[in-house]
Amino acid sequence: MAEIRPANVSFHGIGTARRELEHGEDRFWIGIDEFRRILDEVATWPDVRLSFDDGNSSDIEIALDEVSERGLTATFFVLAGRLGAAGSLSEKDVSELRRRGMGIGTHGMDHRSWRGMDEVTRHRELVEARQRISEVAGVRVDEAALPLGQYDGRILADLRGLGYAAVHTSDRRPTRREAWLQPRFSVRADHTPESLRSEALGASTVGRRAFVAAKGVIKRLR
Repeated sequence: MAEIRPANVSFHGIGTARRELEHGEDRFWIGIDEFRRILDEVATWPDVRLSFDDGNSSDIEIALDEVSERGLTATFFVLAGRLGAAGSLSEKDVSELRRRGMGIGTHGMDHRSWRGMDEVTRHRELVEARQRISEVAGVRVDEAALPLGQYDGRILADLRGLGYAAVHTSDRRPTRREAWLQPRFSVRADHTPESLRSEALGASTVGRRAFVAAKGVIKRLR
């Protein structure tokens, strides 16, 4: 019997944004109805793990109830620097996500690439943001999602040294549940339930698997 490998699916914003979006960010915002249809789809998958990046207010206003109603859970990767800002999660929201059985992780402080940081920025993004989110959530935060999907060997070594139990990327491929580096399929505005299923669960060619694996190696070696 073929091994069933988990698929990590990540969302960003849902519905109408209530803050100014960064350049290109609208590609990852989806409508409420499409979000519900995609949740209905992934709820049928044999092994799926959900996550939400960027700490948007739609996490609490829309996603939480929809995820819970389908008997699913998710990890919410919070931006510490946006806590309480318009269109973003508040401290109370983060506590409520945790109270409802959701996981809480860090997405850093300022939604910037973690590549090429100086020591002051590194401490702010990897240490201070984690401490802040842990205080708000009332639990130790030991998972991180890489902002903008960017990483290199230096940042991975830093995250290991700081004791992060898992690091989530935007590399679009299946994973193993016990892996430290967890690739994810980010939901885009042009996804349908069918296209996401085909991408995440469909059989990929040898060439495609090699291409995705090579991209990951290149990122780590930079």
